[in-house]
Amino acid sequence: MAGKGTPATAALTKQKVAHTLHAYDHDPRAESYGLEAVEALGLDRARVFKTLVAEVDGRLAVGVVPVTGQLDLKALAAAAGGKKAKMADPAAAQRATGYVLGGISPLGHRSRLPVVIDASAEKFETVFCSAGRRGLEVELAPADLIRLTGAVVAPIAA
Repeated sequence: MAGKGTPATAALTKQKVAHTLHAYDHDPRAESYGLEAVEALGLDRARVFKTLVAEVDGRLAVGVVPVTGQLDLKALAAAAGGKKAKMADPAAAQRATGYVLGGISPLGHRSRLPVVIDASAEKFETVFCSAGRRGLEVELAPADLIRLTGAVVAPIAA
């Protein structure tokens, strides 16, 4: 693969997790990074997940949901052991994860954040999520994603 690795790809390599990287030319005008990946790579949209950073009771947490859905903030709060959730400030999300918006991966965060992955991920042999930059997706087994992120699995997609 051309280009520099990311903290996400470094974590996968260090843990010796089987994965495949899929690069595509990111269009800066794309309105949805996840749907852009679906189109550019010809993927099943149900298998492509987006990583969203929210604030649960004042602390940052990560929700990983299919690109076709939205994050159910009440469900995320409950799964993360909190009462109330709201989307995080974009600058705070970028600072905590070390990634830019549209390239936030559930893997390799700068700060250890609680991660909740939508239960639909477990239906597939492999899923796709950001590998840590716009235009780069990683395909891996949901069990590996769950294990590496220490995620809770819950129905958090709306």
